[in-house]
Amino acid sequence: MAEWNLADIWDNVAASVPDAPALTHDGSSRTWAVVEQRANGLARHLLDAGCGHRAAVAFYLHNRPEYCELMYASAKASLTHVNTNHRYVAAELEYLWTNADAEAVVFQGVFTEQVDALRGALPLVRAYVHVDDGHGDCPDWATPYETAVATPTDGSVRAPEGRSDDDLVFMYTGGTTGMPKGVMWRHGDLIAVTDRANRQALPVESDVDADGVSAAVRARTVGPGPISLVACPLMHGTGLFNSINTLMLGGSIVTTPGTGFDAIGFCDTVQAERVKSTFIVGDAFARPIANALDAEPDRWDLSSLRVMISSGVMWSAEVKRRLSEHLPRLIMVDTYGSSEAIGMGSSISSGERTEQTARFSLGAGAVVIADDGSLVEPGSGVIGRVGLQGHTPIGYYKDPEKTAATFPVINGVRYSIPGDFATIEADGTITLLGRGSVCINTGGEKVFPEEVEEALKTHPAISDAIAVGVPDERFGQAVTAVVVAPDDLDPTEAIGHVKERLAGYKAPKRIHVVDDLARASNGKIDYKRWTTWAAERT
Repeated sequence: MAEWNLADIWDNVAASVPDAPALTHDGSSRTWAVVEQRANGLARHLLDAGCGHRAAVAFYLHNRPEYCELMYASAKASLTHVNTNHRYVAAELEYLWTNADAEAVVFQGVFTEQVDALRGALPLVRAYVHVDDGHGDCPDWATPYETAVATPTDGSVRAPEGRSDDDLVFMYTGGTTGMPKGVMWRHGDLIAVTDRANRQALPVESDVDADGVSAAVRARTVGPGPISLVACPLMHGTGLFNSINTLMLGGSIVTTPGTGFDAIGFCDTVQAERVKSTFIVGDAFARPIANALDAEPDRWDLSSLRVMISSGVMWSAEVKRRLSEHLPRLIMVDTYGSSEAIGMGSSISSGERTEQTARFSLGAGAVVIADDGSLVEPGSGVIGRVGLQGHTPIGYYKDPEKTAATFPVINGVRYSIPGDFATIEADGTITLLGRGSVCINTGGEKVFPEEVEEALKTHPAISDAIAVGVPDERFGQAVTAVVVAPDDLDPTEAIGHVKERLAGYKAPKRIHVVDDLARASNGKIDYKRWTTWAAERT
């Protein structure tokens, strides 16, 4: 039998818990029955517009219910999700949608001007769908979203070719260098890696019968699933992949109004919706939450919140401890993965135990591979790259060269190796050192920025930090830090603070103070930009 397809799972969820909430936004909810009906209409509209089998659909949306509805509709019609970064300018949008061969663009009203300016450069696009967000009327060249979801249908919509575990989800990722690359996930592989940690995981092979019924899905969907607040962007893997899992369990995805992360609004929503789990991206989200709770510890009742899941950037032990002081029952799951490899490792902290920063237990199928292709032995001190075998993407869309580099076959085994370096401790856990592309070489010694940044952020006056390597006549590169701190920060004292925690050669030679590091909405940072910025000030 074949593996799973997302639409088959969600159709069975909708049949099992039709009256349970599926999507909640700004206090208003839609049930699973309503969402399934609307997804059918949207899927029918896109197929009627001429979108071909597995055609790419550009999701140009902030966090809102339409994102998940469109994901469901795309799965029903065997269309391919293409995430779109809200911050992209015209040239980047044109590159992304052209590279993806997009045949449909679904966009919020706030982006109408950007989309209109590009229409002449997108000859493959057959359908534009406008989501009303209060920023102007739908243009005459697009279809209102509410009109599209009201398209008449007869039962659950399918493409003429039928659904398959080979249907695709594209996750475009910029990485640290080059133009965005489209990571291609098969439904079967994506479901396998996102579902396997669930208490009642689905069997590897689908049991959907000729009538579309799955006994396995219905057996575990006997009531409403978890209520999850997606705090980080749905346009990135952390938000989307975890939301997909919540919906596979018959749960409800909660989104908040606005375009950026607001810690006050986050706490308000957790309290109002009795949220059980939430998805964030490291300190960029966790630190503002801790700050809000420190400032007003008695303002909110957040007792419903039991699980906080993070991935993508550093989540420091210090911030985890601060959260535990306010939420002692909170389980903090720091997952190590990427758009190219889900489940490479995890670290679980709670009120009773806070794990070290960047220390993870290896996930199923994860290993550390030395330069010669051998597996790194625990406790050896050898630095290698983390690789994952098993359910991984099939590659990058239209980029065989980069596919071969990231998904090599080593000793007969195909791995996904995104590029992170690590060592394996004697107890089998890994210490993550960072991405090789931003590694600093100073006097022949390798310095990974993440460990320097973590040491800097333990300083009481430093709220955020980045470490980069700038050209240096003596050392080749000099470790340089850019930090968010008061103007009166004493650089010499801060450098000494780092030297108390790391070898002297890893400590910054210089420290620059700024008001903000301009992190992206997913918490990640532009190392290239700050390296240039710091070099200009050397």
